[in-house]
Amino acid sequence: MDAKVKALINDQINKELYSAYLYLDFSNYYEAAGLDGFANWYKIQAQEERDHALLFYQYLQNNGEPVTLEAVAKPEWTRGNNMTPLQKALEHEQYVTSLINGIYAAAYEVHDFRTMQVLDWFVKEQGEEEKNASDMITKMELFGGDSKGLYMLNSELKTRAYSAPSLVL
Repeated sequence: MDAKVKALINDQINKELYSAYLYLDFSNYYEAAGLDGFANWYKIQAQEERDHALLFYQYLQNNGEPVTLEAVAKPEWTRGNNMTPLQKALEHEQYVTSLINGIYAAAYEVHDFRTMQVLDWFVKEQGEEEKNASDMITKMELFGGDSKGLYMLNSELKTRAYSAPSLVL
């Protein structure tokens, strides 16, 4: 495996674990605010991000490459109102998309088609992640200002259940 591609994937493991920490922090914020549905949504997001890290981890190992785990940074964001984590999540997903695109570009440059094929799944996943984050903002804008609407939205988010990603490496 190309050294640059390997380094970017290894770094992405850390970024995905950071994403999990960030979403756990968002979950903690909403739990403290009494919005257990929003808290549930972000706990599940954290599980997804952890699994993304494990997929990259497994991919490196499957290719005989050692993984170097780095420290995961503490999430830093300024608390505001109930919209703040939603906006921060969209910004973060856009950032993660740029990282995935960067790995893809590096793999393309060296004709690493196997890595590109694995990254195709992540490219699609990031499209879904950005749409979900954007939809959450739209729903909060539409219903979050009304207590009954917020209650219904929170109740809807409570029903989200975790399902592990299905990607063959």
